[in-house]
Parts: sequence; C-alpha cells; structure tokens
Amino acid sequence: MEDKNKATVSAAKHSEEILQLVSFNIGTEEFGIDILKVQEINRMVDITRVPRAPEFVEGIINLRGKVIPIIDIRKRFNMELADHDKNTRIVVVDIAGQVMGMVVDSVSEVLRIPASTIEPTPEVVSSLDSDYIRGVAKLEDRLLIYLDLSKILSGEERKTLAQI
Repeated sequence: MEDKNKATVSAAKHSEEILQLVSFNIGTEEFGIDILKVQEINRMVDITRVPRAPEFVEGIINLRGKVIPIIDIRKRFNMELADHDKNTRIVVVDIAGQVMGMVVDSVSEVLRIPASTIEPTPEVVSSLDSDYIRGVAKLEDRLLIYLDLSKILSGEERKTLAQI
C-alpha cells in the first residue's frame, strides 16, 4: 500500500511540474524560453557585422572578452523587421553548448507556470517550418509561444555560427 501512495504522490508532483520561463516580445507576440538556457539579458550594444554570415545573423559582440554571435529573432522567424529602441535587448543563451545572443524587442518577465498550461502546437502551425515551437501556454489573458531553443537553429547553422 505504501508503494502505491508513493507512486500517487510522485504522479501528482509530476503533473504539477512548474516551468520557469523568461518571456520576451517580438512585435505583438509573446514568447517564452526555459530560464535555465538564459545566461543574461543585456541592453542593445553595437554589433559588428560579419561578411557572408547567414541572413539572420546580426553579427558579433564582445561579451567580457568572449566573442559571441548575435542572431536576430525577427529575421529567423521571417517576421517584419523593426528598428531597435530603448527596450530592445540581447538575451544571451546557451544552445546546445554554444553561447549566442538573440535580439528581441523587449524582455517582459520571468514566469512560473504549471506545465499543464502548455498545449501542443496547433496542427496548422506544426505543419509549417516550426519545429522550434514546443507549444502554446494559455495564460490568464494572453497566449505565450513556448520555444525549444535547441531547434531554433539547425545543426548546420550552429556549425556555421561556431566558425564566426
């Protein structure tokens, strides 16, 4: 009987798993990424352009002595381009062991949400080139697109960035 109770408690804990996400905006859309992948969030700085880099690569920056590539999420997601402003941020992340920055319009907050609020990606969206979307979180008054950073770039694209 005791083993059955432990299993029930374990299942209950699993179903109440809390995700910690950093949310950011691109235009009117809100996205979330696992907080454990985020190393830091910085104000926009001058980015050095790199010749022949993929279109979605803004360039490189010097982050405390380490040169890291910067990708523009708007370009990566084929969204309309916008000028950077006082809210623009560089979210420094670790994607498959590689540190890089992502330019986003603004960073909103750190969210703690139950995993149960994440719905699978709608079929219409999942049929598009959107493997990087883990699902959609239904929050009180808004939807948040939950991203899988490990799938934002292909293996080939990560290799290219590693050579920059």
